[in-house]
Amino acid sequence: MKRRPLSPSLDSRRSERALCEALLNLRSVAEMQAFLDDLCTPAEREAMRERWSVVPQLLAGKPYRQIHEATAVSITTIGRVARCLEQGAGGYALAAARLKPARKPRSRAAS
Repeated sequence: MKRRPLSPSLDSRRSERALCEALLNLRSVAEMQAFLDDLCTPAEREAMRERWSVVPQLLAGKPYRQIHEATAVSITTIGRVARCLEQGAGGYALAAARLKPARKPRSRAAS
């Protein structure tokens, strides 16, 4: 993303918090898709989809080359996502963990 001088009237921390609050207030996948359509360019959406698509595969321990062959995501992008998983803020791992289906306890057969 290009860096440009910010006007003194823009508080980037406040703006980011407002964006996060807006995202948290969306109530369905359809609402989120509509918001992302308005917020992001098609290239930005594609970049986010690519990054997110490799997260579960990296968490499963698949090698970069195998992920690349399965997704066509560049090795560079895969490496960046892997670095975020290892050294980042924990957002990818948290979101992935929350998406995992809850395991149902096994029922015991009656004797």
